[in-house]
Amino acid sequence: MSRRTSREHAIQALYECEFHQDQEEQVIQRRGSSLQGDDAQFYLDLVQGIQEQQASIDPVIQRFLKEGWSLSRIPTVDRAILRLAVYELLYQPETPQGAILNEAVDLGKFFSSEESGRFINGVLGMVVKEINQIKAEIE
Repeated sequence: MSRRTSREHAIQALYECEFHQDQEEQVIQRRGSSLQGDDAQFYLDLVQGIQEQQASIDPVIQRFLKEGWSLSRIPTVDRAILRLAVYELLYQPETPQGAILNEAVDLGKFFSSEESGRFINGVLGMVVKEINQIKAEIE
């Protein structure tokens, strides 16, 4: 498999956890059950990392939304993709920024729509421009 597959499973788990907050452990375990080795570990690193760092990830996303928009207004799947990408940008510096952005846009198109891909690209493009400042603020 691949990191792409791990990301897909992570997005599905994050999406489902939004609706089943009382069953997060079971959701995470079930969604990752078909992954093995490095793919399974990457999946767990993503999901657990996003959950642990969500309090620092969400304000970063909110910062780059249009005035009057909130995270709750964003479709759940787009929110999951943005959280995943911002987590990787902030906490997994070994992954190239371009790869993170390309994957996020592709995943937006795959799970949602062309419009979502453009929206995700726009938000993440602004995050990348200020990534060093953002990292300094959250440390």
